[in-house]
Amino acid sequence: MDQLTQSLEREGRSRSEFLSKGLAFLARPSTARWAAIPLRLIVGCGFMEHGFAKLSRGPEAFAAILHTMGVPAPHLMAWLTILTELIGGLAVLLGALVPLVSLPMGAVLLVAMLTVHLPYGFSSIKLLSVTEGRAQFGPPGYELDLLYLACLAALVIGGPGPMAIDHYLRKKWKQLL
Repeated sequence: MDQLTQSLEREGRSRSEFLSKGLAFLARPSTARWAAIPLRLIVGCGFMEHGFAKLSRGPEAFAAILHTMGVPAPHLMAWLTILTELIGGLAVLLGALVPLVSLPMGAVLLVAMLTVHLPYGFSSIKLLSVTEGRAQFGPPGYELDLLYLACLAALVIGGPGPMAIDHYLRKKWKQLL
């Protein structure tokens, strides 16, 4: 029996009671409000990474993919997608206008999910084989799209959390009125 368990038994408390009370600080409103920070980081950086990848390969390459899929106005849609990913990702990362930018970001996710990822099923990881000590993966399913949508929904419903530009914008807006 370890020292913590012995000490708790002397006080008439169980280890699970200690852990539940010890972790209770995570549920406090003062602590829980920080939950938005990791969501903003992963969603913002993830979207920006996807936008930079499309931009670095050239918008024409992405437009060609969209054209092959039968998307109308593929060049326009390529640029709109890239800008949505870059600008929307940055806005979420900074906590700026999150409810507003979440709409086009959600639309990009839904279109990608329904047109690209849905035929490959749910899982985003499909191990095909292991050759020369390296894993070979197949096309991803729609799991990641749903995770991003859930994160965006959580940020819209719960707010952008601390250190968000939205708080600064709200103060400035109140001063103008």
